[in-house]
Amino acid sequence: MTKRILVTGSSGTVGTALVQALDDAGYGVTPIDIRHSIWDAKIDRRTIIHDLRKPLDKLRLRYKPDLIIHLAANARVHDSVVKPQMAFDNHLMTYNVLEYARIKSVEKVLFTSSREVYGETNARSRIREDNTHVSRMKAPYTASKFASEALVHSYHDCYGIKPVIVRLSNVYGRYDVSERVIPLFMYYAKRNRELCVFGKEKKLDFTFIDDCTDGLIRIVRRFDRVAGMTFNISCGKGERLIDLARMVVDTVGSSSKITTTDKRVGEISSFIGHISQAKQKLDYRPKVSLHEGLTATAEWYFEAMKRRRIYATQRRNLARRGWA
Repeated sequence: MTKRILVTGSSGTVGTALVQALDDAGYGVTPIDIRHSIWDAKIDRRTIIHDLRKPLDKLRLRYKPDLIIHLAANARVHDSVVKPQMAFDNHLMTYNVLEYARIKSVEKVLFTSSREVYGETNARSRIREDNTHVSRMKAPYTASKFASEALVHSYHDCYGIKPVIVRLSNVYGRYDVSERVIPLFMYYAKRNRELCVFGKEKKLDFTFIDDCTDGLIRIVRRFDRVAGMTFNISCGKGERLIDLARMVVDTVGSSSKITTTDKRVGEISSFIGHISQAKQKLDYRPKVSLHEGLTATAEWYFEAMKRRRIYATQRRNLARRGWA
């Protein structure tokens, strides 16, 4: 039975929401991240600050975890095109987490991968978990997740570690003031600035944060029954980015203009996840539509903006790219 869980990347968007959900469900959670949490003081007080690019075997934990949930990653696709080292770091972090599990005899690892591993499929229908191939990797980030999945499977075969792999798709909602598309559009729309869509026909599957954490919790509760499996955790519906931009403008009540340009190098044109396996094995049912999710996100976002530290964080993120 899983009682104690080590969560990497605990200060991020998914990490914060997941640790809160695990706490509420009564699990003993040890958060670990390279950064302090700016969202939850209770989480921050017990967060172990550690660079996962370095081995974990010297960490002093109060107890050995029953399960490791590995969320930590450099998650921006285009960033890995500009700085490929960031993709290598992803693979190195996964290696260090698996080595910790091997050395400390932690039997269960839940690895969060990405819908990016499907690459450019040109598929018109929803994409199943077995629809991957190494030749379709579009960016170093994509390759880092694909390679990390392979490494996870190898540690199962060689060392008996039980894995579950989850491929997430465009998770959005509270605790995100990054330069990802939805918080970026929110930032610009609030200021009536132009919203630029990279890829007029680009269509993606957006997952509200509560649906994402619900899927992960369901895996934790059923881990022994689903060990060895891979799941798409997404909404199962696609939305064109240009329509998303219009929805954000309407939600915010903005006068922003919307423009389009070509998609950037390394990015895919279309993804909609087939979630029948998650429905069958996990009883997973995404509940939040994109419209509902954007409304909730906007409410949280504009309340968060009143806290100067949060506002400064987003400005700093965008300023690094000259986007502020």
